[in-house]
Amino acid sequence: MPYIEQSERGKYEKCIQELLKILKGRPLQEVDGELDYVITSLLKGLYEPKYFNYNRAIGVLETTKQEFYRRALAPYEDEKIEEAGDVY
Repeated sequence: MPYIEQSERGKYEKCIQELLKILKGRPLQEVDGELDYVITSLLKGLYEPKYFNYNRAIGVLETTKQEFYRRALAPYEDEKIEEAGDVY
């Protein structure tokens, strides 16, 4: 993941916290669709309609997915393996 400098993160923090507050206040069954809407709106607003740009946007989504797995899911899975034992 292309991390940004700590000094650059503050400019996003207020918007992120506001968005989290809105999404956390929504019914659980609506959150995924609304998050999809937000992400799609951001991508459509940032990337001009050209294959090159769409390819870049898909790359961002893919690497974001992989980073979320690496940073959140993999440690969770390791914890559960310790608790319940491995499948093998």
